[in-house]
Amino acid sequence: MREALSAAASRRVARPAPLRQAVYDALTELIVNGSLKPGQHLVEAELAEHLGVSRQPVREALQRLQTNGWVDLRPSQGAFVHSPTEEEAAQLLGVRAVLETYSAQLAAENAKPEDVERLWELHQEGVDALAAGDVDRLVAANTALHACLTAVADNAVLADLISQVGQKVRWYYTPIARPRGKEAWNEHAQLIKAVAKGDADRASEIMRRHTQRTTDFYRKQIAAGPERD
Repeated sequence: MREALSAAASRRVARPAPLRQAVYDALTELIVNGSLKPGQHLVEAELAEHLGVSRQPVREALQRLQTNGWVDLRPSQGAFVHSPTEEEAAQLLGVRAVLETYSAQLAAENAKPEDVERLWELHQEGVDALAAGDVDRLVAANTALHACLTAVADNAVLADLISQVGQKVRWYYTPIARPRGKEAWNEHAQLIKAVAKGDADRASEIMRRHTQRTTDFYRKQIAAGPERD
């Protein structure tokens, strides 16, 4: 685990933030970005050293991470990064599909020319990241594009619900961002064109298919059991 943490970008905890929350956020991000991989044993002392804190806030964070489905605490064995099951992925991504489909519909109804321009900028960032083979940049671009659509949709309740599933969606998406990339960004382009035309029905249908294909791709990966890079 020490090597994985060393390879990750430094994420030492900023003291002004409430320590428990800061440690929890830091560990969550290490899991989401793949620095800590599903099934990996988590050693309190190593995590504390990496984050520059004592073991107590790490221990408290691991308890909370277990409650929220990020970590498994096993008696007499310790803490391990949770390995999502196919059913867990299907449930979360299914909810995400419903929310994002409605978001696309509202975005098409509300989008202004400057919103469409911003979506195309984010699309180009994703295409460039894919060409460069930069997974972190690719995931960030995907997250930003979907977040932009949510912002354009201009529904506070919808935005809050999407944010609740957002981290785990990013976690699930990271290992498939590159292999699914070309198809996904082609779908994004079709979606932006529908939003630009104000075609709410087409935008929602494209997003429905887009999210379903992402779900299917992820479930196939779990069934095949590949490594998460």
